[in-house]
Amino acid sequence: MELDGRVVVVTGGTRGVGAGIARSFLAAGAWVVVCARRPPQEPVAAGGREAHFVPLDLRDPVAVGEFFASVAERYGRLDCLVNNAGGTPYRLLGEGEVERHARVVALNLTAPLTASLAAYPALRAAGGSVVMIGSVSGTRPSPGTAAYGAAKAGLENLARSMAVEWAPDVRVNTLVLGMVRTELSHLHYGDEVGIAAVGATVPLGRLAEPADVGAAAVFLASDRAAYVSGASLLLHGGGERPAFLDAATANKET
Repeated sequence: MELDGRVVVVTGGTRGVGAGIARSFLAAGAWVVVCARRPPQEPVAAGGREAHFVPLDLRDPVAVGEFFASVAERYGRLDCLVNNAGGTPYRLLGEGEVERHARVVALNLTAPLTASLAAYPALRAAGGSVVMIGSVSGTRPSPGTAAYGAAKAGLENLARSMAVEWAPDVRVNTLVLGMVRTELSHLHYGDEVGIAAVGATVPLGRLAEPADVGAAAVFLASDRAAYVSGASLLLHGGGERPAFLDAATANKET
């Protein structure tokens, strides 16, 4: 398979999008290490093989450095780092202390920077790549998740700068995600009827699946993307229908 013998680290790879990414790399033949603060509820597996789990708090720089050193020692190489770990609760800016918003920025921007720096020596030796998992929240207003949107905007810019500084040894790209259906989707969109209604607002008619994200990540890590660096690949099913179009249509009907 196209990634036979490659070694990949997926942060936050124990559930949701991260687990989908990990499974896609396993199916492509790679050895996969997933890290998170808590272990997966069930093994992350595909293609008859299982990802190796290591507990890790990405906000601890010392622990992060030790983790990547252990990966290099165990496997002898590192070909790709997928900075997937992140997320945020819904919190309006005026309803939370600055420390809470700062923690969101730390998880979604500082932690990927910390991981990338720790992984860099091994990635450079292997001629590998970094895949940042960004969000459309970083490309548009993000009310209720403003700190998250700001962090994701910063992450995309960080990837572009990394791509220049680390070339030609390490490629760095960003997957900019729209809405993805995971085991937690009901918390955001409600029951199956609600999820389907939200999916209908996407031009392609559905939410992304974690496997969709995984396939794109595998492409960016593969030799087929050997000349792709500093790029932002939109994975949002065509984006969002502009609100003014619906308003204009409603106005004509009245």
